[in-house]
Amino acid sequence: MNSIELKSRAKINLSIDVLGKREDGYHLVEMIMQTIDLYDIIRMIELETEDIVIKSNSSDIPLDDNNIVYKAVNLLKNKFNIKKGVEIFIEKNIPVAAGMAGGSSNAAAVLVGLNKIWGLNLSEIELQEIGLNLGADVPYCIAGKTALAEGIGEQLTYIKGLSEDANILICKPNLFVSTKKVYEGLDLKNIQERPDNKFLIKSLEDGDIKSVAENMVNVLETVTSKYHEEIKEIEAVMLECNALGSMMSGSGPTVFGLFENKNDALNGKEKLLQKYTQVYVVNSSEKGVEISG
Repeated sequence: MNSIELKSRAKINLSIDVLGKREDGYHLVEMIMQTIDLYDIIRMIELETEDIVIKSNSSDIPLDDNNIVYKAVNLLKNKFNIKKGVEIFIEKNIPVAAGMAGGSSNAAAVLVGLNKIWGLNLSEIELQEIGLNLGADVPYCIAGKTALAEGIGEQLTYIKGLSEDANILICKPNLFVSTKKVYEGLDLKNIQERPDNKFLIKSLEDGDIKSVAENMVNVLETVTSKYHEEIKEIEAVMLECNALGSMMSGSGPTVFGLFENKNDALNGKEKLLQKYTQVYVVNSSEKGVEISG
């Protein structure tokens, strides 16, 4: 019986700009994504029946065909006429519905794992092309690293990322944010401040974390923070604890801060744990989906 275990990593955004909207409703973006060393563990066992069974330690995710992981299995089964099934256990560590691509990352891990278990021999690029059918973030999550994402998020240019000794404090408040509502609330004609992605890419190349932190911009934050004041409050705590910069990731509600000094990040974590449960200090990572062992 074939089985495999994989690490499925989260991402943060160092910038998000929204340039326009396509006729199909998708928004055109230009953003810098960075994988971090916070990951779910995906364990998969091949089944001789055609069943797709999903289990998890988390009650916050669906375990049926509403889960993107189920859709990922189905996609490969149909595309390659596979007559076997799989049992998947998702050990959730990435906060759910957080703007950190947790679901996309899980789907990415399933594609990588089944490619191995079912001997499909697809290249990373072929897997990314298939992954795009599941969501705009899935191709990025397969490879991870740091990338400038354009188009709807699927056109990836890999760039130098944060150094792995950068300390990242992450706090997910107990809020639900609808990505759809955030994008709908964005007035494209009146965006006051946009990220200078060329400058951010150069700062990353120069290893200048201070410059990166001070120039991060997420245009979606203006919308989300209007509904949820807590986002600004969390950023303020991080900045009080000497974060070089702090910003919301994705459409929220997760907030992260970049720190030069690990003790400052840990101090920020202690403060935030007085009010929030999902608080982490992590490093950046140059890996996406990783097969364990």
